[in-house]
Amino acid sequence: MKHHKSEKVLTICPFCGTGCGIYLKTAEGKIIGVEPDDLHPVSEGELCVKGYYGYEHVRDPRRLTSPLIKKNGSFISVSWDEALDYIADQLTKIKRESGPDAFALVTSARATNEDNYVAQKFARGVMGTNNVDHCARL
Repeated sequence: MKHHKSEKVLTICPFCGTGCGIYLKTAEGKIIGVEPDDLHPVSEGELCVKGYYGYEHVRDPRRLTSPLIKKNGSFISVSWDEALDYIADQLTKIKRESGPDAFALVTSARATNEDNYVAQKFARGVMGTNNVDHCARL
């Protein structure tokens, strides 16, 4: 049996807004486990079950690896440029036909504060709507 050297990559857990420090254990370019960062000021070496085991979806064969657009009733893989152009065209069309309040944005506690900020700036500044909410506002 071949033994492969594993490496550890310091990062932040992606599952909620807490921002726990984790090390991704990797071997041959694949995630094989997670360890907590004992020195992280938020998590102090502790992780929840999602932090420890939530990486397994990365290897799921059902995971999308490229953008898809439905053409002739079937989804086909397209380039990022084609997908982004399609999205921009559709958003522009909806805004032109139905106005800016046809849009609403609900952001997620699983996203970073920075990502949520940029999303609301897009909704307000580009789409022209103030219909913005967040799942943590309960």
